[in-house]
Amino acid sequence: MSSKKWTLNSGFLLNTQYSVLSTQYYLTLREDLLHFIWKYRKLCTTELVGTNNEPIRIVEPGIHNHLAGPDFFNAKLSIDGQLWAGNVEIHLSSSDWYAHHHERDSNYDNVILHVVWEDDAAVFYSDNSQIPTLELRNYISQNLLDDYQNLFDRNGTGFINCEKHIAEIDTFLLDNWLERLYFERLERKATLVLELLETSKNDWEQVLFALLLKNFGLKVNGSPFLSLAQALDFSTVRKLQFDSLTLESVFYGMSHLLDSDEIFDDYYIRLKKEYVYSRKKFDLKADAVQKPHFFKLRPPNFPTIRLSQLANLYATHQNLFSRVIHATDLSEIRSLFNVSASGYWNRHYTFGKPSRKSTKKLTGKFIDLLVINSLLPLKFCYARHQGKDANEEIIQIISQIKKEENSVIANYERVGVGIENAKESQALLQLYNEYCTQNKCLQCAVGSRLLHENC
Repeated sequence: MSSKKWTLNSGFLLNTQYSVLSTQYYLTLREDLLHFIWKYRKLCTTELVGTNNEPIRIVEPGIHNHLAGPDFFNAKLSIDGQLWAGNVEIHLSSSDWYAHHHERDSNYDNVILHVVWEDDAAVFYSDNSQIPTLELRNYISQNLLDDYQNLFDRNGTGFINCEKHIAEIDTFLLDNWLERLYFERLERKATLVLELLETSKNDWEQVLFALLLKNFGLKVNGSPFLSLAQALDFSTVRKLQFDSLTLESVFYGMSHLLDSDEIFDDYYIRLKKEYVYSRKKFDLKADAVQKPHFFKLRPPNFPTIRLSQLANLYATHQNLFSRVIHATDLSEIRSLFNVSASGYWNRHYTFGKPSRKSTKKLTGKFIDLLVINSLLPLKFCYARHQGKDANEEIIQIISQIKKEENSVIANYERVGVGIENAKESQALLQLYNEYCTQNKCLQCAVGSRLLHENC
């Protein structure tokens, strides 16, 4: 190894060579580096010796476990001349075994080797025999530690750790990683779908209705609109959807947008009368529905406009769920959502206040957001529920949608990542939120490859 000295210091790795520059240089040592070293056998020698002087040879490092339990399953090791098969647990310090209460957990009874950076405490099985321990700091090259340090050294704008090198990554590797990340993001969106499915007692049409309401509300009114979906049973929507005005009246009334007694507009008064009738007929309860917001919204996104557009969507398609599920092309989906708000809204954005005439039609950009955030997660979950695989269809649709435009995507483009469509922009949002901002570089194909190539 290099003459540089590294020691563990309160959870940090201290390189004492840099202290001569009057600045103590710290690098956070994370367990994921030790996982990487063990998984890919990034050790200076194959002649390993445990802390009790027993020879250790790695036959198979095992299968990396990212869930609860030991870090590597089904490893094969030769320890002091005896071949063992079992699990490997990795910690920064041996004492972490007790800090994490593994001595109380039977899942760790089959650990055959404890791999640590520093052996600061003896660790025992339940029968009081000592668990073999390998102290990694004796077998790691200075070059690998320096490369790990450089991976986290943001000398650029501070956007992401690897911003100087991500553009150098092989296109094939990056494309495959982004596709995997897109499905990770889809899995995350699927969580809400499954929650809605459970609360609706497996009513997929109710689920679609709730997803559309939430996403028609965008960020500002997503929660209020979702509360409306949770308070309004879709069986009522089925009965009312043949008349868009009646359906609008229920949406507005339950959203507390018809509460004023100071608006004398004929359309508003008619909606109020319709709502009073429907409320009694269907025993509608709106106490838990949040009133939507208008503040800081562009007029086309006002809740009055969005609720009318949704009412007209359901008035146009009485079998919307079936048509969405069977649509296999983006153009087919877009045609389903080719609807506008009711005629009253051609000259209004809010009740009783005339405005310049304009048709309040769903834009292509808004429809694409619905596809990304509502329809594809729904298709993904429904196919899985049916025991089918819709991944190719989903990829085909998302790849036809233009990339999103936001600061995160702009920054990836700035550091040299080419982005062609919404599949890639969605994947990069997943990468940024779940890996880059959390310094999970060694769980990322990019960071892993960069460290792999340099050590």
